[in-house]
Amino acid sequence: MSSPAEDPRARSLTKDIEETPVDTQTRRALKGDKFAQAAASGVDWFSGHRTGVVRWAIAAGVALVLCAGALIYWNVENSAAAVAMGAAMDTYTAPLAEPGAPPESSTYATAADRSKAANKEFLALAQKYGWLPEGAKARYFAGVTDEELNDNAAAENELKSAAGAWNRNVANLAKLALAGLYQKTGRDDQAISLYNAIAAKPSETVSSAVAQLDLADLYASEGKQNQARALWAKIKDSDKEGAAGAIAEQKLTGQQP
Repeated sequence: MSSPAEDPRARSLTKDIEETPVDTQTRRALKGDKFAQAAASGVDWFSGHRTGVVRWAIAAGVALVLCAGALIYWNVENSAAAVAMGAAMDTYTAPLAEPGAPPESSTYATAADRSKAANKEFLALAQKYGWLPEGAKARYFAGVTDEELNDNAAAENELKSAAGAWNRNVANLAKLALAGLYQKTGRDDQAISLYNAIAAKPSETVSSAVAQLDLADLYASEGKQNQARALWAKIKDSDKEGAAGAIAEQKLTGQQP
């Protein structure tokens, strides 16, 4: 009689058992054991780091609340600044009373009266909202109205502040006005420097051609006709279809634009 190891039927039975896949219930039990082990490891880790996790969660929540609050506050303040700027601009552009006509609440007797009223509003806006975009615009208009009221020192301070704005559109407007103030007060070298700075980095509000036109006029006022004509010719060629090019052409031909 053959031994079980030699019995072909025994070998076949053994092979069948080895090749039979693990039944579904057994597989589920194995997966359950692995999940339980992983969960236990997670619980152990959390238990050991509970304080740090709680602190992190609290910090993240606080940061989220602060960011949301800051955004809401910025939107509210920016809207309020925009409304204030609109009101100040209404004052600055208000009509002047007709000579002999009865006064109206929305008119001013003189341009100086209007500039004085607008200047007060622009200054208040700049002081309250100086950290917002509308605050930089208010600084610029405060400087412009200061100059209209012949307060050159105050105008220079406000325009310098606005010239440092991150918004190049506002900054270039302020630089252009400041250059004109320098020219008016006999500081041509500083004016030239600003005109060249604007021409090198123009913006939507002040193009290179506009800055160069003012610079050419400054040269002409100093008797430097060759430099002025060279600039006019350059502007004429670079802005053939624009207003600046037309003005430069008129300057070259001796006509007043």
